[in-house]
Amino acid sequence: MRYRFFFACLLGFYSSPAQDTSSYAPARPVWIFASPKLINARTVELVPKGTLEFSVTHNFGDIGGTLGGAKTFFGLDNATDVRIGFQYGLSDRINLIAARAKGASLVQQLYETGLAWRIMQQATGNKKPFSLTLFANNVISGMKAAANPEQDNSFGNFSDRLSQAVQLMIARRMGKVSLQLSPTWVHRNYVVTGDENNLFALGAAIRLPVKGRFNLIADYFHTFRSRESIDFYKSQGIRFYGALGVGAELVTEGHVFHLNFTNATEILENRFIPRTITNWGDGQFRWGFTITREFRFRKKERN
Repeated sequence: MRYRFFFACLLGFYSSPAQDTSSYAPARPVWIFASPKLINARTVELVPKGTLEFSVTHNFGDIGGTLGGAKTFFGLDNATDVRIGFQYGLSDRINLIAARAKGASLVQQLYETGLAWRIMQQATGNKKPFSLTLFANNVISGMKAAANPEQDNSFGNFSDRLSQAVQLMIARRMGKVSLQLSPTWVHRNYVVTGDENNLFALGAAIRLPVKGRFNLIADYFHTFRSRESIDFYKSQGIRFYGALGVGAELVTEGHVFHLNFTNATEILENRFIPRTITNWGDGQFRWGFTITREFRFRKKERN
């Protein structure tokens, strides 16, 4: 099923364009997504120059399984991870990012700084058939180090607290359907025995219109681990899963609201790509939401 999702996204990039191909019409930029954040995935979109975006992402506890059910009001009693972030348009092509995330596993109190650079934006007339954005971040854990050297948070020095993610997002809008592929590299300075410092993942995302300002959204990330690492964690009773999210999007003037369901507990790429160990099939998925609000300090027309 997950490979069909990737295949559908790949096929979309080679489909015939649904934009205006008239040689007389001036090329206009195409906005593929409504905001820089989908469910687990970031998108190719940036906020315009002079605009500050404030966003809150919240993941609740398990809906089902041993930790969910009526006793936790289907996860709503618990907060697994929360991210509060800001994204500022230094220019129409460069955004600065700063955020604080709670963290859902042993590594918590996460401070994120990042940069998003729009390399190319899709335009009508098929002169620029897709959008291309590069994202990179650095995340620091501010929590107290654990004494057990076999825990993710047993930081021996300051550099052990750092992790980085680099992501190249390739997206295309065909009519009202939006598709994106997101090859991603994650590096963690400190990992426990059997884990890997460097991991590659491939993400895919889709946005489908329903009616008016209401859309359906979904994204998925598959992490490529070595067989040695998979077998080691399996011997410890730990199994890794791809991060799958599905949800609904409501776009209003100045706000974008997402109601999400995902098996990922953590929000930052640096954490959910290497550490998603919860499974949809066991009821280990959760409610979540993302709400964004833009504050514009200069006028900018946007479709």
